Amino acid sequence: MPCARHNVLRSVLIANRGEIAARIARTCRRLGIRCVAVHSEADRGAPHTPLADESVENGPPPVAESHVAIPRVVEAARWTGCEAVRPDDGLVSENALFIAMVEEAALAFVGPAAGTVARMGGKQRTRSFAREVVFPVVPGLDDDPDNEAATLQRDVSFGFPVLVKTAAGSA
Repeated sequence: MPCARHNVLRSVLIANRGEIAARIARTCRRLGIRCVAVHSEADRGAPHTPLADESVENGPPPVAESHVAIPRVVEAARWTGCEAVRPDDGLVSENALFIAMVEEAALAFVGPAAGTVARMGGKQRTRSFAREVVFPVVPGLDDDPDNEAATLQRDVSFGFPVLVKTAAGSA
């Protein structure tokens, strides 16, 4: 948990990789916060690992067995003495179960509350919630039709340019 006296985190596990993890590590260093990077076997020499104060191997190369393996991430944070977990910007950051497990381990989650993520943790859920509260939403499709021709036909009805974005994932 954060330091009660100053309400400032002293150590953060970065549950991310690549450029975003490198930016988080540099920011932690600038703020005087100890940071721990997790990496898969394949990411051992990745640019973000030497930027962290400590680096922990978290599993084999498949993301599902390392960066998104929630119990491994939580255990790495506890094992290294981190007070908080800063998730990626996709994969587990939109997973209310991940947030709940982090909080159950008495760790702070750097991000939205589990209830918020459960309500808005995906593009389609966010669009639906925005409509419920009468917030303007850019025209788009909320379903995922298997027929690509039908999808294109409907996309054209919105006008151009058209942005195609996956509902699952952070891309």
